[in-house]
Amino acid sequence: MGSLKLTFLGTGTSLGVPIIGCHCEVCSSKDSRDKRLRTSALIESDKGTRICIDSGPDFRYQMLREGVEYLDAILITHEHRDHTAGLDDIRAFNYLQQRAMDIYGNKQALNGMRKMYYYVFENAQYPGVPNFNLHEIDPYTTKHFNIKELDIIPIEVMHAKLPTLAFRIGSLAYVTDAKTIDALQEKKLYGVKTLVVNALRRQEHFSHFTIDEAISLIERVQPQEAYLTHLSHEVGTYEKVEKQLPQNIHLAYDGLQIEV
Repeated sequence: MGSLKLTFLGTGTSLGVPIIGCHCEVCSSKDSRDKRLRTSALIESDKGTRICIDSGPDFRYQMLREGVEYLDAILITHEHRDHTAGLDDIRAFNYLQQRAMDIYGNKQALNGMRKMYYYVFENAQYPGVPNFNLHEIDPYTTKHFNIKELDIIPIEVMHAKLPTLAFRIGSLAYVTDAKTIDALQEKKLYGVKTLVVNALRRQEHFSHFTIDEAISLIERVQPQEAYLTHLSHEVGTYEKVEKQLPQNIHLAYDGLQIEV
């Protein structure tokens, strides 16, 4: 499969960081690593294949910031708006590439998109609406799927009671909006060298890993390096928290690029 480059397009929660009207230490920080757009990632292969994981409300700006003018596909973890609200902006890619955008997600996520973007699927379409090519993924029956040379393993994690997809691509795995993973699905993570995992805050939360829960998963999987994402302002500043983490675990931040 060759090497991969992952760019963290956004590493924040549904509210982003800073939060409107908040003046805490994190939201008031001048450190660019404490400015977090909604969670998304760009993955590029050394052969030029380029996919995006999630397309939240900051998608347009993220694409412009990174100079992205071509995408092979978008992987959707789940249907919540902070992960799908930017899909209308794939119109630009439809125009540039003269084709529908391939979008992969589980049944529930794709049904959510059909409701949210109902105008895309109407028989009499308004000119200029986005063009989606939806692919349903069931992590229990689909062992893997391919986007060009990339072999992708879907993994089901639970976001409270909502089934969410995580993805493994070679020695890289990306897990967001997870609170629990059953043992069989967790085994799909074993052997990765780089693990990205959500860690909302230090305090208990009903639908997201805490920092300690994320570290516990990392210790079980034992990657060489791990990165925490989907971070709220309650985590603390990058400068302080990064120093407190184990040596091979890091806070991700917007714009960070890693080679896998």
